Amino acid sequence: MTTWDERFREGEYPTAPDPSPVLRRYLDACPDGRALDVATGTGRNAVFLATEGYDVDGVDQSKEGLRIARENARDRGVADRANWIQADLTDYDFPPETYDLITNSYYRAVDRFPDIKEALKPGGMLFVQHHLRTDDPVDGGPSGDRYRYAANELLHACLDLTVLHYAERTQVRDDRRAAIVEIVARNSSGHHQSYPRIEWE
Repeated sequence: MTTWDERFREGEYPTAPDPSPVLRRYLDACPDGRALDVATGTGRNAVFLATEGYDVDGVDQSKEGLRIARENARDRGVADRANWIQADLTDYDFPPETYDLITNSYYRAVDRFPDIKEALKPGGMLFVQHHLRTDDPVDGGPSGDRYRYAANELLHACLDLTVLHYAERTQVRDDRRAAIVEIVARNSSGHHQSYPRIEWE
């Protein structure tokens, strides 16, 4: 049993957390079709996307996380839209130009980010959410800086895409404080493009 299996089994993480509000806001701007959720865990993004009509591949190394994800998909009536893949993401073979939408929450794919971007179809959308390096007091997240993003690091990694949303901020949820970064980017380039109209509260 891996460390992540133990964490999921012992309930250290919510079994059915809500997806990011940023992902929800931009979903109408994303093309329909096939989605990939990198490091899906208990299916936070994957199950949500399946309920929105996507055919989703959820990849994670944790058997226990995937077991919970399957249950979540069954409970929401979308088991037929979700494909769960147990794999080590350090050497997973991301298929090129396959996905209309790729999501990645709270896993820093240190050496695999170029391969993840290459898995996007032309015009496909990428959503990434993760912890930042910070001097501020925070709760949880990776213990070392290697698995946190530095300031503007994620932005620079996506400059070959069209960045539609980028934010580095402090988030407080359930009395837990975190420094996070979120990006939404489209696999497109050029000086003249269309941009979605997004309503912000």
